Amino acid sequence: MNPANRTIADLDILVEALPQKPKRLFQRIFSLTIAKGCLKPPESMLPWIEHQFGSVDRVTEQKIIKITNLVTFEGAIFNSLRALRPRQLEDRLRVEARLLDNAKNDPLNKPLEDTPEDPFGRIKGKYCITASNIAKYDGLHGMIIFKDYNPLKFSREEIIDYLDTGWKWAQKANKFDPSAKYYFFLWNSLKKAGASLGHGHAQVVLGRGHHYAKIEALRHAALHYKAENKSDYFDDLYQIHLDLGMAVEKGGIRVLAYLAPIKEKEIMLLSPALNRSFKERLYEVLACFRDCMHVTAFNVGIAVPPLNSLPKGWKDFPVIARIVDRGYPWDGSSDFGTMELYAASIISSDPFQVAQELKGALK
Repeated sequence: MNPANRTIADLDILVEALPQKPKRLFQRIFSLTIAKGCLKPPESMLPWIEHQFGSVDRVTEQKIIKITNLVTFEGAIFNSLRALRPRQLEDRLRVEARLLDNAKNDPLNKPLEDTPEDPFGRIKGKYCITASNIAKYDGLHGMIIFKDYNPLKFSREEIIDYLDTGWKWAQKANKFDPSAKYYFFLWNSLKKAGASLGHGHAQVVLGRGHHYAKIEALRHAALHYKAENKSDYFDDLYQIHLDLGMAVEKGGIRVLAYLAPIKEKEIMLLSPALNRSFKERLYEVLACFRDCMHVTAFNVGIAVPPLNSLPKGWKDFPVIARIVDRGYPWDGSSDFGTMELYAASIISSDPFQVAQELKGALK
């Protein structure tokens, strides 16, 4: 099968076609189930179905892909038909026009006057400055306020500067409180992704005791996997995606379109360190989201091993970035519901198509 023509609906066929060793590796980490959804629409619905979905047959018999990561127990359900549901579209120009219209009431326009600083002061980057977050997630919780109001108008140099400034904040915060050493960088782009303010900004936190719960859960799952299989979980996870044509490596950074995403178009970056190449690849993925996939509301989360010395069990844990599309900023529907909260993620986008876009962007 031509890699460019692969879709998530073909996953069972693609896995079955793998050589025995890659197939066993896939089955060690993922469980794959195929379900068929059938329905009988009334005659009165047929014209609407034809118009909305292209054909009645596509609706009356639907192929549903259910995939579960057996190591982390992240799960996703794919049905390509769901991407064709009625929804309001907003292009980037309209999104940016609305953003700029709101800029006149921007509370982050004068950060030195209108935002507090951390007890250890501010970090000033070339394109950003830090502030102390008013309503904190943790004892050490800062903001990285971008000089440009528009969070979608970012360049390679700006992304690198945001990450460098965040890391300098973490170093200074750790010096202020050496017991705080668990760093997490997060960026919620636009309100649909959880941002309370339109002005571009990221956030940084440094925790005590142990890393944040989902990062610890991932680390423990990886340790259990290694003890049971004598193999590194992150290496195997990348290899599975590579075998299926859903991953690429550039500059020592492994990038994959994740098979069990929490929401749409989830990308994972795996790096040995928070180095220049990692920052470059993160920019390229975000630029691909914005320019090729027309994503405007997104989440970025970056977890790193503990600062300074590595406690037991952290030796092989990589720097991990996860990026996800949160949908159209002013779409009235929510992308999260009860299924995502308590069962498995329902996904409309096709990770094989996401992977093809990624490969083009990371050449």
